[in-house]
Amino acid sequence: MQNQLTTYLRAGYPGLAVISSEEARAEAEIAAACTSLKRRLHAWSSTEGLVDTQEGRVTQCQDPLEVLQLLDGIFATDSPRHVVLLRDLQLHLDQTDPMLVRRLKDILRIAKSNGHAIILLGCRLKLPPELEHEITHVDFSLPDAAQLGTVLDGILKSAKLKAPHDAIREGALQSALGLTTTEAENAFALSVVETNGIDHRIISREKAHTLKRNGLVEVVAATTSLNDIGGLDLLKEWLERRSGAFSASAKAYGLPAPKGLLIVGIPGTGKSLTAKATAGAFGLPLLRLDMGCVFGGIVGQSEANLRSVIQTAEAIAPCVLWIDEIEKGFSGSKSSGSTDGGTSSRVFGSFLSWMQEKEKPVFVVATANDVSKLPPEFLRKGRFDEMFFVDLPDALERAQIWDIIIKRHGRKPADFDTVALSRACEQFTGAEIEAVFVDAMHEAYAEGREPKAKDILEAMTHTVPLAQLMDGQIAALRHWAKGRAREAASHAKSGSRTGRRISSQAN
Repeated sequence: MQNQLTTYLRAGYPGLAVISSEEARAEAEIAAACTSLKRRLHAWSSTEGLVDTQEGRVTQCQDPLEVLQLLDGIFATDSPRHVVLLRDLQLHLDQTDPMLVRRLKDILRIAKSNGHAIILLGCRLKLPPELEHEITHVDFSLPDAAQLGTVLDGILKSAKLKAPHDAIREGALQSALGLTTTEAENAFALSVVETNGIDHRIISREKAHTLKRNGLVEVVAATTSLNDIGGLDLLKEWLERRSGAFSASAKAYGLPAPKGLLIVGIPGTGKSLTAKATAGAFGLPLLRLDMGCVFGGIVGQSEANLRSVIQTAEAIAPCVLWIDEIEKGFSGSKSSGSTDGGTSSRVFGSFLSWMQEKEKPVFVVATANDVSKLPPEFLRKGRFDEMFFVDLPDALERAQIWDIIIKRHGRKPADFDTVALSRACEQFTGAEIEAVFVDAMHEAYAEGREPKAKDILEAMTHTVPLAQLMDGQIAALRHWAKGRAREAASHAKSGSRTGRRISSQAN
């Protein structure tokens, strides 16, 4: 941030805003920028008053109108040039005080004419319309590996521990990416207390807890591989061919990092499982974003939440960002102006811009069941590298799914005729197949024995597959996907018997 801030100050920007929860680190960078430009820095808060950081002189003024009145005298001349840091002014702007807004505009005009600047610092920023074009936002990223390394060195020094090997240090810093300096310091300290050293697993665990507590993104353990997915051979092949695209050799080759993947299709056919397996195939951390948590009730909160998500993902990059059922988050963006003041539309536009222009290697995997609810601009090329359609599994894929599910539940696939079972559940999705096997296990456990084929077949008779309940919607989805999305499985190239039969039922 320091370079960008220095540039703005040299250009004579009178009003700047730094949005961050890391107040101490932000203030240190602001102070460094002022020192390099030989600007005189003042800092104000409602508890401390106005502090001249050079002389240490404190002027008591708790009310923001009072401090703005003091700035009249400070900004009266153009030498020396001053920078005034105002903490938590957003809390006062929320009260929509017209006197405060007017006074701030007047002070910004004086600052502009005499080469001074005001910097707003806080966790969020939502300006009244009168100030929206007066204040320029300065990006403040989460700490990088070098900055976290300074924090780690401080913890090791205070604990009187020797510096770890380079590999251990690098693993710890990579695990801490995405945390603030305070959060990283706590995680490093916890590792020292628990192991008397630095353990990246403890740091990763604490990062997962921290991100989950924030409620926007969470770290998901990437324990699923492509081998855990039955069928979808074309989709898996596409992912395997891009598994090395985030390596140093790929970067040296000049290969751009993949942007992302959109998977649409019938519920229960393995879309979410594929998203989890993508991180395992790429060997990258997996972040899960709940779009519903992005939208907040406070004005400006939704936009701030999205910025926080993007900032976290880019700090952890390279990583995989998984957005499940994305249509539920963006389905209302077309008409949001009459329902939520345009919040959904603004968030959607910001997300699209980031998808199009992002430079950090964040691979976005989005899944959707009802793609008709997504705005057309979301689906065009450039947002995602590819869009795949996942249909109902055919007989061969269902047999593979039976093998995987039986093995997952601690049984041997050889003890069951999975080919016969796949024929018996022609219209079932992978999720329905697993539900049937679990139901059979419950029945067998109640009788004190192992599940048998008759238990599975009995459970099938009590299951009405989604393909029957939603035959019309599925036919419409297939019609939409034809020519718009790539098929995830090779059998779909020539059309499966199941697909033709369901379409005929819909007609």
